[in-house]
Amino acid sequence: MSRESFDVLIVGSGAAGLTAALNLAATRKVAVLSKGELGGGATEWAQGGIAAVLEEGDSFESHVRDTMIAGAGLNNLAVVEHVVSEAPAAIARLTELGVPFATEGGDLHLTREGGHSHRRIVHVADATGWAIQQALEKAAVAHPNITIIPDRVAIDLVTGRHAREFSTSGAVHGVYALNRGTKKVDVLTARATVLATGGAGRTYLYSTAPRGATGDGIAMAWRAGCRISNMEFMQFHPTCLYNLEVKNFLITEAVRGEGGILKNPKTGERFMPAYDERAELAPRDIVARAIDSEIKRDGLDYVWLDISHREPEFVKAHFPNIYEKLIGLGIDITREPIPVVPAQHYTCGGVLVDLDGRTDAPGLYAAGEVTQSGLHGANRLASNSLLECLVFGEGAARHIDAHWDSLPEPPPIRAWDESRVADSDEEVVIAQTWGEIRRFMWNYVGIVRTTKRLERAKHRIDLLRQEVADYYGHFRVTPDLIELRNLVEVADLIVRSALSRHESRGLHYTLDYPRMADKAVDTVLVP
Repeated sequence: MSRESFDVLIVGSGAAGLTAALNLAATRKVAVLSKGELGGGATEWAQGGIAAVLEEGDSFESHVRDTMIAGAGLNNLAVVEHVVSEAPAAIARLTELGVPFATEGGDLHLTREGGHSHRRIVHVADATGWAIQQALEKAAVAHPNITIIPDRVAIDLVTGRHAREFSTSGAVHGVYALNRGTKKVDVLTARATVLATGGAGRTYLYSTAPRGATGDGIAMAWRAGCRISNMEFMQFHPTCLYNLEVKNFLITEAVRGEGGILKNPKTGERFMPAYDERAELAPRDIVARAIDSEIKRDGLDYVWLDISHREPEFVKAHFPNIYEKLIGLGIDITREPIPVVPAQHYTCGGVLVDLDGRTDAPGLYAAGEVTQSGLHGANRLASNSLLECLVFGEGAARHIDAHWDSLPEPPPIRAWDESRVADSDEEVVIAQTWGEIRRFMWNYVGIVRTTKRLERAKHRIDLLRQEVADYYGHFRVTPDLIELRNLVEVADLIVRSALSRHESRGLHYTLDYPRMADKAVDTVLVP
C-alpha cells in the first residue's frame, strides 16, 4: 500500500475537477484522481454547449429568469445570479486555453436550446464538452504543480475516524482509493479535498451518462456525514438514440433548437404542440413526459425526431458528429427521422454546497454534477451544467486559497485493513444486483412515479443493501464492488427523497400528487 500527501486532492478529472486544479496550481501542489483514464467522465460527452449572455438584446436578468422557470422556482436566486454573471468570463478563460468555439462573422456563434428565451449557447459544433476536456487536460498535464493519478477508484473519504488518534471533528483529510494496477488500497491525504465525481446516472437502466457515473461522490459524502439534497430530481434527456447495438448515444437538444420536430411513428404526426405551446422547445421534463406518454399509450419502442426538412448542408455543418455516427448505423438524418427514447441524463440533486463549494465536512469541497448548489432547482436548464462546473470549480479553488491557514495538516492515518477479507469467488452476485437495481429504478422511479411503485423500490433496496453490506464485509474490494455499494446507497437516497415530496414539481412527477405545492421547499436528507 502506498501513502501520498498533497496540498489539495481533487477526486474527478472532468471540467469541475480540472478547473479547480488549474486555479489552485499557481500556489499549491495538487493531485487529480481519475477513476480510469483521464477524461473518462461526463464532460467530454456534452454535445450542446455553455449558456452565457453574449447576444445583443439578451440580459443576465433574462438568463436568470429562464433558469428559475425551468427549475420550477426551487432554485436559489442568489446562486443563479452569481453563476449567470460569471458565465461570460468563464467563456473568455476557455477561449484563452484554446477552446475553438464556433464563430460567425468574427463573433461567437450562438445557438438556442429548449427553455432559453435567447440564443446564448456557445458551442464547438456538436462536441463542445470534448473540446473543453481536451483544452483543460492539456493545460493540467503541462502544469508542474499538478499530478494526474489515473486508475484510482475512490472508496471512502478519510476522516478523523480513520486517524491513528481517533477524532470526531468530522473533517475530511483525503481518500482511500483502490489502485487498479496493484489491486492495493492507497491512502491519499491533503489539507483540502474537492469532490468532482459527477452524477449518478448509472442507477438507471437507460442513461446517457458514462459507465463510471455511479454516484460515488454523493455516497462517500453521505457516509462522511454530509447532507444530501433534492435527489428525486433526475433529469431524463428526451432524445437518446434508440439502437440495440449503441447504448447511450445522445441526440443534442440543439437538433430541436434548429427546427427538429417530434413525430409519432404509428401516425406519422407531430405531437408536441398538443402537450405544450412551446412544442419542441419546451423544457426537457415536459418533452420527456410527452414522449413517455406517446410510447406508453401506443405501445411504441421509440418516437421519431425529424430534421430532414432542413437543407442537408445546414444539418451536416451543425451536427457533423451526429451525422457521421448515424450514417455509420444506416440512418441518414438529412433524409429520414431519428428513432429516439428518453434516458436518464443528469442528476440535479447531490451534496449540499454553499456559494464557495463548501460541504458540511470541514476541508471537503465539491463542484459540478455531484452537488446540489441551488443553481438547477427542480430541473436543469439546458447548457447550465458545464457552466456550473467552471464557476464552482473556480469558486472552490478561490476559497481554499483564501482560507489556507485555517485548513489543518492531515493527521497520521491508519492503513486500509484487509486482514479479515478474502478474494471473491462469486462475482456474478455483483452483476446480478447491479442489473436488478437499474431495472427497478427505471420501472418504479422513472419519468412518471406513484407512491406504490416508490414503496416497492424502497423494499427491494432495503433487501439489497443488506446483501451488499454482507458481501462488502467478507471480500476484497474491486472496482465493481465499490461502484455497487455506492449505487445501492444512491438509489436509496433517490427513493427516500421522492417519497418525501408530496407534489409534482419539475422532474419529479407523481400521479398521486399531480399538483404543485404553493411553496417551493428543498428536500434535505441528514445522515
